[in-house]
Amino acid sequence: MEKYIFSEQERSVMEGLQQAFAVYQFIDKRVVTLILSDGFCDMFGFTDRQRAYYEMDHDMYRATHPDDVARISNAAIRFAVEDGEYNVVYRTRIHNSPDYLIVHAAGKHVYTASGVRLAHVWYQNEGIYTGDSGLNKGALNALLNNALHEESLIKKSRFSYLTGLPGMTYFFELAEEGKKLIEEENGKPAMLFIDFSGMKYFNARNGFSEGDKLLQLFAGLLNRTFNNENCCHISGDHFAVLTREEGLEESLHRLFAECRELNGGNSLPLRVGIYLNNWEDVAVSVACDRAKIACDAMRNTFDSCFNYYSKDLREAEENRQYILTHIDCAIKEKWIKVYYQPIVRAVNGRVCDEEALARWIDPEKGFLSPACFIPYLEEAGKIYKLDLYMVDQVLEKLKKQKEMGFDIVPHSINFSRSDFDTCDLVEEVRRRVDDAGIPRNMITIEVTESSVGSDFDFMKAQIARFQELGFPVWMDDFGSGYSSLDVLSSIRFDLLKFDMIFMKRFNESENRKIVLTELMHMATSLGIDTVCEGVETEEQVHFLQEIGCSKLQGFYFAKPLPVESILERYNNGKKISYEDPHDSAYYEAMGWINLFDLAVFATEGDNNTFQNFFNTLPMAILEIDNGILHYVRSNPSYREFIKRFYQADVSEMRFDIDAPAFANTTFVHNIRRSAETNGRVIFDETMKDGSTVHALARRIVQDEAAGKTAVVVAVLSVTEPNEGTTYAEIARALAADYYNIYYVDLKTDRFIEYTSSVGGEELAVERHGEHFFEAAKRDVMTRIYEED
Repeated sequence: MEKYIFSEQERSVMEGLQQAFAVYQFIDKRVVTLILSDGFCDMFGFTDRQRAYYEMDHDMYRATHPDDVARISNAAIRFAVEDGEYNVVYRTRIHNSPDYLIVHAAGKHVYTASGVRLAHVWYQNEGIYTGDSGLNKGALNALLNNALHEESLIKKSRFSYLTGLPGMTYFFELAEEGKKLIEEENGKPAMLFIDFSGMKYFNARNGFSEGDKLLQLFAGLLNRTFNNENCCHISGDHFAVLTREEGLEESLHRLFAECRELNGGNSLPLRVGIYLNNWEDVAVSVACDRAKIACDAMRNTFDSCFNYYSKDLREAEENRQYILTHIDCAIKEKWIKVYYQPIVRAVNGRVCDEEALARWIDPEKGFLSPACFIPYLEEAGKIYKLDLYMVDQVLEKLKKQKEMGFDIVPHSINFSRSDFDTCDLVEEVRRRVDDAGIPRNMITIEVTESSVGSDFDFMKAQIARFQELGFPVWMDDFGSGYSSLDVLSSIRFDLLKFDMIFMKRFNESENRKIVLTELMHMATSLGIDTVCEGVETEEQVHFLQEIGCSKLQGFYFAKPLPVESILERYNNGKKISYEDPHDSAYYEAMGWINLFDLAVFATEGDNNTFQNFFNTLPMAILEIDNGILHYVRSNPSYREFIKRFYQADVSEMRFDIDAPAFANTTFVHNIRRSAETNGRVIFDETMKDGSTVHALARRIVQDEAAGKTAVVVAVLSVTEPNEGTTYAEIARALAADYYNIYYVDLKTDRFIEYTSSVGGEELAVERHGEHFFEAAKRDVMTRIYEED
C-alpha cells in the first residue's frame, strides 16, 4: 500500500491546528504518521516538527510510562486491524520533565475520496500523574486504573508488557513485510537473535527486579538502534531484530558499547546470531531459528560477540536433529556398539580394568565418533538412554565371559551430569547390576570433574551413595581445566583418571613433567589410585612407572575393540593377558605405596624402631646475618628432629657463630664451610646420646653488601651407636693428637690407614692394605739409624 499524500493546503490547515491532533495510516503492518498538529507538538514538547515525525515513526512510545506501553500499543494495533474506535488513557513524559502527564487519546477512521482509510486521533491533557490516592477520583483516572489491571488486554496483547516491544507472533508479521520492503529497495535483510550472557546469575546476584530493569533499558536501546517495529522481545532475555546487512557490524559494535553503559554499568555481554537471507530464501520464523543456532554456538563465550549462520552450522544442526530423532532406534537396533579399551596395571603389565566406550555405527551416516552424538544427547537431556544402554551391554558381556569361564575385571562406564537429573541413576544402576548377578565392584562409575563442580553438594551425595553400595567411583578427565583440587579435598574418589592432555603435551617442556609428577605425588599422599590416559610411547610408560602411576591406558597397549573382536582373539588363542582376580589385592597393595614417603616403612607398633627416620627429609634454611646464625624456614620433620635431640624450638634458636660455645662445633663449622665455598658439604655430627647425624648443607644465595648468606641443610639419616661404628668414633677422637691411625685386624693382618690434617678432627681413609706388621717393620727400619 502506498503512503497517502495530502495536498499542501490540507497539510497546512491540519498542521496549524492548535488542538493536539494526528493522522495515521496503517501500511504493511506498521503505523505511519502523516500529520502532527501544532497543538500536538506543544503538548508533547516537540520544538522541531520534523523531529516529531521521525520519533513518532521510529519510536512512538519512547516517553510512555513502561507499564502502559504494551497496553496502548496493543490497543492501537486492534484499532488499525479491527476498525472500530480508539479510546485510551495513558501516561507519558514530556521532554526534560520528570513528571508524567495523563493523556486521553480518542480516534476514529476516516476514508478519503479515493477510498484510503486514515486514522484521526485527538489528544487531551488530563493533568499531572502523581500516583497518590487522589488520582482515583475522576472518571478518566478510574479508566486509567482499570486499564492498568485489565487482564483481558494482557491476554490479547501483541506487545511485551515488560519491554513494550512487539511479541514474537506480531514481530513475524511485521518482519515479513519489512523483509519485502528491504528487498524492494535492493537491500539485503538480516535477522538477528540476541541473548544476554549470564542473565541467570545476574538475577541471582542482583534480584529479578534489577534484571527486568536491565531488559527494559536494553529494549529502549534496541528501539533507538533498529526502530521499535523492527525489534522483538521473544521471552526472558532473548530478543530478535530484522535489519539491513549494510553497516550491520558497525551497528552491533555500537550496540555492544552502549549496552556496557546501561544500568550504570551494571550490565551483561551480548551474544548475537546473524542470519543473512542471501543464499536461501526462507520464512522469517526459519530465519530467526537459524540466527538462534548461530547465537547458541557461542554459548560458552562471555564477551559481547556476533556469529553468522553458516552451512557448517546448518550441517551441525541437521546432525543434531538426526541424533535426537534416531537415538531410540539406534539403541533398539543396536547401531550403538560398545568398544572396550583395556587399562593395564603398571607393575605387571596385565589388564586390570576395561573402559566401555560408545561407537555409533549408523546404516545411513556410517561410523560416528562420540563427539558427533554425545554433546547433542547431553544438551537435550537424553544421554541417560545411552548410558543405561551401556550398562546393560557391559553386564551382558560380563555374564557371557563368566559363562565361558574367562576371568573378568572391573569395567568402567562414563556417566553424564544430566543422567543424575533425569533419573535416579544410582538406583537404576544398582537394580541392573544386581539383577544380572554381577558383583557391584565389577562396575566402576566414571564422572568428570566438571560435572561434579556443576552442583557440588548434590553430586557429592550421589557419589557417596554409589560408594556405600560398593561401586568404585573414578574422577575422569582430571586436570583438564576445571578447578579439581577443591573437589578432591571434599570428595573421596577411588581413583583419579588423568586426562590425555598430559601425554599429548608430554614432550613440550620439563615443566609439564614436573606438574604431572607432583599431581601423582598428591594423589598417592591422599591414598587415591591413579590411571593416565593417552599413553602411546615406551618413554611415557617408563616415566609414569617411575613417578608412581599405578594404571596405564592408551594405544601403546591396545585400541578400543568391540566384544566380538575380543572373543575372536580368545577363540584363536590370542588371549589378552588379564590379571588374575585373586592377585588384584596383591598388586593393588603395591599400587598404594607412595615412593615419595618414607612412612611406608613404618608398621603398627614401630614407636621406637622408627623414631630415627622421618616421613620426609628434615630440611631447613638458615641465614648467617653478619655473624648471627638463625633459622628462616623449616619443615615439620626438621622441627621434630631439633626438638628430639636438642629439646629446643627452631624459632627461638639464634646464636653468634664466632662465640666459643658454637664456633668449634661440627654443625657450625660445616654450615660456615658451605657458606664460604658455595659447594655441597656432607658431614656427620655426633649427638649426646651417641647417635650419628648424617647431614648435607649447601649455600643458596649470598648478599655480600648486606653481609648475609642463606644455607639449606638436610638431615639424611640418624644412626644409633653400635659396634660397627665404635672404631670410627675412637679414631675420630684420636685424630686431634695423631697424624696417622691404623685399624688392624689381628686375625688377618689387614689394615686401614686413616690420616688427618694438623689440628683437625676430620679423618680421611688414606689406604687399605695387608701384612700390617711386616710393612710396619720395613717402615720403621727405614726411619731408625742403623746404630740404634
